[in-house]
Amino acid sequence: MLSYAVVFLVIALVAAVLGFTGIAGAASNIAWILFVVFLILAAVSFFRGRGPAA
Repeated sequence: MLSYAVVFLVIALVAAVLGFTGIAGAASNIAWILFVVFLILAAVSFFRGRGPAA
């Protein structure tokens, strides 16, 4: 998921350099959403894995 966020960030940067502001804005929003989802899933998996040792 983090790799998808990086891909969309690169797309946004290239589109911004080329002057496609609409595409750059949409790609940066998608990258931000994917990054937030990644952080939430990483936190959930971190806390779920901290159960009592059997």
